[in-house]
Amino acid sequence: MSFHELVGVEVESAGDGRSRIRLEAGDRHLNPAGGAIAPLADTAMGAAVKTTGDGGTATVEMKVTYLEPAKPGVVVVEALVRKRGRRITIVEAEVTQGDELVAHAIGTFTSAN
Repeated sequence: MSFHELVGVEVESAGDGRSRIRLEAGDRHLNPAGGAIAPLADTAMGAAVKTTGDGGTATVEMKVTYLEPAKPGVVVVEALVRKRGRRITIVEAEVTQGDELVAHAIGTFTSAN
């Protein structure tokens, strides 16, 4: 079983350095320390990076700023590649519930080839 299946992540779109994923979050996904928010951001950013090159990718570094606690319900993560280099790619992600920004993430990725 993949991470997506285990957690319940749906990839809504991925292409041109962007991705959008969603999760119907329940109590099991959330906790005061962030719960599933960081792995969701990492997944969305990795998916965005994969649309810009050949092969796989690996997270080098990631920072998540939690702005509001997420609640049970739909959580959406939109990721955007900000700068693609030969070896290093910088990506940002916004985590929202409805119209509210609940977290912001920035990550550094490299080719896993």
